[in-house]
Amino acid sequence: MSLLDALNEPQRQAVMATDGPLLILAGAGSGKTRVLTHRTAYLIEECGVNPYNIMAITFTNKAAGEMRERIDQMVGYGSESIWVCTFHSTCVRILRRYIDRLGFGTNFTIYDSDDQKTLMKDICKRLEIDTKMYKEKMFLSAISSAKDELIDPIEFETRAAGDYVKRKQAQVYREYQQALKQNNALDFDDLIMKTVELFKLDKEVLASYQDRFRYIMVDEYQDTNTAQFELIRLLALKYQNLCVVGDDDQSIYKFRGANIYNILNFEHHFPDATVIKLEQNYRSTQNILDAANAVIANNQGRKEKRLWTDNGAGDKITFEQLDTAAEEADFVARDIARRVRKGEYQYKDCAILYRTNAQSRLFEERFITANIPYKIFGGVNFYARKEVKDLLAYLKTIDNGQDDLAVRRIINIPKRGIGAASINKVALYAQEQEISFYDALCVAEQVPGLGKAAAKIRPFVLFIQSMKAKAKLLSVTDLLQEVIETTGYVRELEAEGTDEAEARIENIDELISKAVDYAEGEEAPTLNGFLENVALVADIDSFDENSDYVVLMTLHSAKGLEFPNVYLAGLEDGLFPSYMSITSDNSQAEIEEERRLAYVGITRAKKNLTITSARVRMVRGQTQYGKVSRFVREIPPELLSGKIYEPKTKEEPIEQSTFQKARKAFRTVPSYGGSGYGKEVGEGYGSTFRSSKATKPVYTKVENQRDFGSAGGALSYQVGDRVRHIKFGDGEVMAIVSGGRDYEVTVDFDKVGTKKMFASFAKLKKI
Repeated sequence: MSLLDALNEPQRQAVMATDGPLLILAGAGSGKTRVLTHRTAYLIEECGVNPYNIMAITFTNKAAGEMRERIDQMVGYGSESIWVCTFHSTCVRILRRYIDRLGFGTNFTIYDSDDQKTLMKDICKRLEIDTKMYKEKMFLSAISSAKDELIDPIEFETRAAGDYVKRKQAQVYREYQQALKQNNALDFDDLIMKTVELFKLDKEVLASYQDRFRYIMVDEYQDTNTAQFELIRLLALKYQNLCVVGDDDQSIYKFRGANIYNILNFEHHFPDATVIKLEQNYRSTQNILDAANAVIANNQGRKEKRLWTDNGAGDKITFEQLDTAAEEADFVARDIARRVRKGEYQYKDCAILYRTNAQSRLFEERFITANIPYKIFGGVNFYARKEVKDLLAYLKTIDNGQDDLAVRRIINIPKRGIGAASINKVALYAQEQEISFYDALCVAEQVPGLGKAAAKIRPFVLFIQSMKAKAKLLSVTDLLQEVIETTGYVRELEAEGTDEAEARIENIDELISKAVDYAEGEEAPTLNGFLENVALVADIDSFDENSDYVVLMTLHSAKGLEFPNVYLAGLEDGLFPSYMSITSDNSQAEIEEERRLAYVGITRAKKNLTITSARVRMVRGQTQYGKVSRFVREIPPELLSGKIYEPKTKEEPIEQSTFQKARKAFRTVPSYGGSGYGKEVGEGYGSTFRSSKATKPVYTKVENQRDFGSAGGALSYQVGDRVRHIKFGDGEVMAIVSGGRDYEVTVDFDKVGTKKMFASFAKLKKI
């Protein structure tokens, strides 16, 4: 059987287009991994390309692992010389050989987000920055964004001229990079940026990699940022045999720096490019695809494509609008239990996807009560747990004594009687002498004012030195176990005798297992290699498709996955799309990003898709009433099973139970005269209920209302009037409540939903 027989016609075209730039627009579930693996085999078997000259690059370890496994099966002998890696692991591999040309040691440490926060805290303290006014997170975000765009501290400072906050960020950026270099450390953004810097600085190194990687394939191209684009452009510059695979409709990582224009403008960057569309979907039913097509068609910034399938129409999409978020969670839990009981699905077939991590709490509580097994992804990463980070810090110190953060983390863990004052004296001495913190510890007797504390530091230094010597002889597993045994780390936890301590010991056992797995999977395992492996692990890489539990995760985490039975929860304007996107100055682009996220969510479903929303939801301690998401309303009604309820301006009788449930979420406010001015007003929304008759939570116009005054004089509008806001646009006044010297006005805006604001600041104009 031919290599191409298992492919459809567009897939065959993509596989056979081997020379020159190629853009494969691969819709969700269209078999892009199959195309990449077959293309690799085709290059080797039919075109005679040496496996050594092929590179396949993607974003996650999971995706890289799956691709590696498939390529190995198809290619067989010689496949091990193909580079199948993530962007970050590719760059680490290159930098381990050549970063000394940039003034770093090749045993550099990779800092995770916690390490970055610790370092930034130190820098802000050293620069006497008021972190109540300028948050460490703000500086880290600005630096990360700059690195994504390949903007170094010097260029950042030039661009900051005349802007006080930018100049402050430039100062911190400069100090941050100096501290990283002093610690012989890189953060994740540096891995890409420093590789690009290396290629531009050293033409010899660039030429060697250009000659090696004559055929380059990039997966998930829509997620690349400017730095990643430049990395790939430089590598492909000589031979131009660049194949990128992606879907602009699934570009959802703008917040991480992803630049959708890399894929939208591919033909501009590579004028000779061939473009092939993969539109046949092998995952979902046609009803699910029709819904996804209808939603994404509302975006303007996209390349036209329409998914189709031979899988049949399938069931309609279930839409369920509940009164409260708690009822939403109840409904989903009951539905999963029912389907599992009837044998329709197993727990592992079910996934709940949501816009924000905070939405998981109610589902967790319901699942615990219903005894439904579940696992949340996107929570605390295993390697971010304290006990794991402590032991890794020991290994980092043994491997790279220049990493001040690692050394300072463990200098007094377990307790050695070395206080903060002593640590600060050592740190100051290290700074003055321009040496590392560890080197200063080695000469603690010379540190002014340290006194008797020097004697407490000496055993720590001797221990690290002995471990450095043993690291050359022991395996990573044996070295880790010796650190645990000698420091007494586990013995201290055992002495606590608590459930929490037991859980921490289990995490340490898991870390040891990780070390064993690493050693078994490497031909030449090293301590440095183990630390690198750990640093590049993402939470979603631990997703196990064979474990029988319901998966809970954010929509951002779900990309690349698929499930037979999917629940999209919290589809309300203000939650999804988010309030920030709706009210943004660049709202069209922001909402298009949110719509792509909805498209990703819909296309995760294989057989059954259920969309839920709540009329009333508690957000940040406040009860809010939300409209059904515009993304639900963009789905053709004939594809939906279930009706969409929207608030109206007339009272409509409903069941007493529904009224009572909704009523609990509302607070009582005083009446201000006039016939029937609201007795109960929805918190944050001004929805009026009358106790004489059960009504839906609807807005009612109140007649004979008194003239409201404010600090700025009488208001020109009253409840029921249409008004205009300079930012939020047009809406209807729902309630006006006295707040002393000002009035709190509730307005239901046409585009952004309900807002509460003070009249003197809102400056609403009657229309």
